Amino acid sequence: MRYLWTRASVLGSVSVAFGSLLWSQKKTDSDQAASCSASADANPSSPYELKLVQVLFRHGARTPLKSIPDVMEVQWVPTLLEPPAHTHINYVVTDLHGGPKPPAPVEDGYRKNILTGGTFPGQLTTVGMQQLYELGKRLRRRYIEDTHFLSSIFSPAEVYVRSTNIVRTIESAKCLVAGLFQQKQKDPVPILTSASESEILYPNYHGCKLLKILGSHRWAESSTLPDIAADLQSIQSALGIAAHQQVDFILIRDDMVARETHGLPCPPALDTWRNKVEQRAVDMICHVFEPSKRENLQLCVGPLLHTLLANIDEKLQGSSSEPDRKLFLYSAHDTTLIPCLMALGVFDMRWPPYAADLTLELHQHRQTNQAFVKVSYIGQDQHIPGCSGVYCPLEEFKQVLSAYSLSSELYHSICNNTEGLIKP
Repeated sequence: MRYLWTRASVLGSVSVAFGSLLWSQKKTDSDQAASCSASADANPSSPYELKLVQVLFRHGARTPLKSIPDVMEVQWVPTLLEPPAHTHINYVVTDLHGGPKPPAPVEDGYRKNILTGGTFPGQLTTVGMQQLYELGKRLRRRYIEDTHFLSSIFSPAEVYVRSTNIVRTIESAKCLVAGLFQQKQKDPVPILTSASESEILYPNYHGCKLLKILGSHRWAESSTLPDIAADLQSIQSALGIAAHQQVDFILIRDDMVARETHGLPCPPALDTWRNKVEQRAVDMICHVFEPSKRENLQLCVGPLLHTLLANIDEKLQGSSSEPDRKLFLYSAHDTTLIPCLMALGVFDMRWPPYAADLTLELHQHRQTNQAFVKVSYIGQDQHIPGCSGVYCPLEEFKQVLSAYSLSSELYHSICNNTEGLIKP
């Protein structure tokens, strides 16, 4: 039990638990879909005018957080981490107020371990850097080339960049900006980060006492559910993993997908287990986030959803301290995206791939001035349940998120209200 509590608190704070990778980065139709949608917005006769864009995205491919015990090892060598020249930009990492970068206890935890081959766990690889650069190019086509919504040169007054205080997400943000602006900049790119105890870009098990209690219980329970436990016992036997080893499907998936994405060998016995591992990892994360329980999703992403809505309101009311701001970029994790997709009612029961993006566009009707929000996931427009169309009237969108959005004050009040609570 102590292991499970430790795992929930440490990995929960980085909000990656163990899993973060897709089987492979599959080619999608997202570029084509984004281009078609952009063409509609660029049309002067379109009734909608784009006012603001917010992109919440997952980091790129990385080294595993932990290797599967008792199976064939692979070499995670430093040459896998070399940054492509076209991803270099001039940037500076600060706290949310422009001061020195906060301490990074999660990253420090990674640096205490070394994978076979000499790299640290959880590091963005060359493959991952290129994935974020490609996402930046896709955003460039939509918001610079097709619609001329953004300037062609990076401007900190126009673009806000925030990341979790972890090297792979900071580097992912840098690579996306390099692709978006093709390395064109007059000023250094500020990448803002928060202290770990106040982070809102992942479910914060360190900063929220109640979430730590609820989350660690759900994590401990997830591997003991009858179907999952039976399958886990079977796969441990198939792979020759000793019964005493602490493994679960998310850990197995994490290492396996990392290998596959980088062309490194997997144990042959895993070939017949791939779909089952994917299914059970998603089953586990659904049990942890428990989307049927409003309170759990509130504590996981409530402050983040509140921030996204506040950005929209400030833009419409003209009350922003940066009136020229048009784009918010948030570099985060798979376990940031999953509860957000759940809260929006569009989680497809598939683990978010590397560089997956959840994009919120604010539009205003040219004649009526009515505000609309359009949500896309990996370049595909989403019809949010509770919305009357893909272009969702803002009041309907706010109503959808009202069950989960939490102001900072309310969030902290709920987080600290653990009196008399031993376990769920």
